[in-house]
Amino acid sequence: MDFTDAQLQRYARHIVLPEVGGIGQEKIINGKVLVVGAGGLGAPLLLYLAAAGIGTLGVVDDDVVDLSNLQRQVIHATSRIGEPKVKSAEAAIHEVNPEVRLIPHEERLTARNVMRLIGDYDVIADGSDNFDTRFLLTDACHLAGKTLVSGAILRFEGQISTFKSHLGPDYPCYRCLYREPPPPGMIPSCSEGGVLGALAGTVGSLQATEVLKEVMGIGESLAGYLLLYDALDATFRKIRLRRDASCQLCGDQPSITDLSAKEPA
Repeated sequence: MDFTDAQLQRYARHIVLPEVGGIGQEKIINGKVLVVGAGGLGAPLLLYLAAAGIGTLGVVDDDVVDLSNLQRQVIHATSRIGEPKVKSAEAAIHEVNPEVRLIPHEERLTARNVMRLIGDYDVIADGSDNFDTRFLLTDACHLAGKTLVSGAILRFEGQISTFKSHLGPDYPCYRCLYREPPPPGMIPSCSEGGVLGALAGTVGSLQATEVLKEVMGIGESLAGYLLLYDALDATFRKIRLRRDASCQLCGDQPSITDLSAKEPA
């Protein structure tokens, strides 16, 4: 790929990295990433992926910007309160990097549209804030053969992992970690339990790093591991995950083989 003078200047700090170089930056520019959720995690995800030069960025969200979002959702602004989040994100990304093609999907992710939405992308990044969407995405990505980079936050704690269970038994899926969604009300949402705003930036930025590694094919993947971060203790823990042979999605005798019969999440 022949970079323009502007691209050489914009991506100079990437290109000088031996692990990235021109080849890696070309992969980034040709990359297609879908971010589900333009909220606390989606905000830093989208900003850093756009800054890195991901050529095509999709974002799925059916919500509008609210004043309560601005404590952590740094892609939005006070002047855009009331706007659809995907449109607000599009405006911010255009300011960061006008070369990026952002595709706004102003709709709620459901079992009826998930395969269509993820179909054109190389890597899926889950920045959602509910278990229904997380489980739906892990099912869809496994069945569609897509790499999923997942993150979650609550209060002062966050977790990140990469799931590539479609590649075979060496790779667990999200259901190997959590078999089913918890009962309603068992785990509070961020609106109920609270969340430190800066935590969203930490975990979302870590997700962006893992997405870029997957796009370029460099470094050690988080596939097969769970990274836990405790902001109050300032500690990280990296835990090995194992495939569950009885998993209903990626196990030896899976029962989840089709999403068409499911109700919208």
